[in-house]
Amino acid sequence: MRELGTNKENTWCTGCGNFGILNAVKKAINSLVAEGVPLADIVMTSGIGCHGKIFDYLALSGIYGLHGRAIATAEGIKLANPKLTVISFGGDGDSLGEGLEHTLFAAKRNIDLTLILHNNGNYGLTTGQFSPLSTLGYKGLSTPFGSIENPFRPIPLLIEAGATFAARGFSAKPDHLASLIHQAALHKGFSFIEVMQPCVSYNNNYTELNNTVKMLDIVPANLNQAIDLAGDSDNVYLGVFVRKQLPVYNESLLGSFIPVKERFTLAQRRKMLGS
Repeated sequence: MRELGTNKENTWCTGCGNFGILNAVKKAINSLVAEGVPLADIVMTSGIGCHGKIFDYLALSGIYGLHGRAIATAEGIKLANPKLTVISFGGDGDSLGEGLEHTLFAAKRNIDLTLILHNNGNYGLTTGQFSPLSTLGYKGLSTPFGSIENPFRPIPLLIEAGATFAARGFSAKPDHLASLIHQAALHKGFSFIEVMQPCVSYNNNYTELNNTVKMLDIVPANLNQAIDLAGDSDNVYLGVFVRKQLPVYNESLLGSFIPVKERFTLAQRRKMLGS
């Protein structure tokens, strides 16, 4: 079993939920390698935020991208070499704020990659401003009297956008989360995992989550049921909400062509351009 760690100093706050995500990702990657996925073929991207530091702590190839652009770089990697297993890490602000358009269109296109969303309900790296997933009334640096905005419901949002795999995990349940990541990485299509991840410094909701998380027994029978369960206001359900097979973008666009390994001839390019 590979450790997959690095020699970089870890600067997450003690007790941060990101540690649980890091451990779950390591376990999931080891299980993928054990099933025959070459470690060299697993690539990651990340955006800017506390979540993005995971890039420094995982011994994987990839791109540490700009704020909100982790999905855009992941799409480029997947289109260039569809043989790769691409995992993108995003924060609730990074992926559903600055990067919202990229996230929605990746789901719409059914790009064959996995997005792991670190949902701590605030912009933790910049000291607690409210994010697109902050709860109504959240008091942070930018909303000292409480946020007046209702948050997005990320799983219903991504299901409606077109995600063919949608799940939710909890950083305090790393073994369950590792299983979800393993399933998402093997799923052919756009996979979305929302990870409930307390921020001990600015949104320490461990107690609330421990009291409200419940496990899904099975994948919901239909999309309406999945959306209702994912948006339940009283319980935080963990598990897989949607799993279905639809054509993936790179195959619809390029068939079996692999751009990094093959090249169109000049005649082929002219024919494609209609000249």
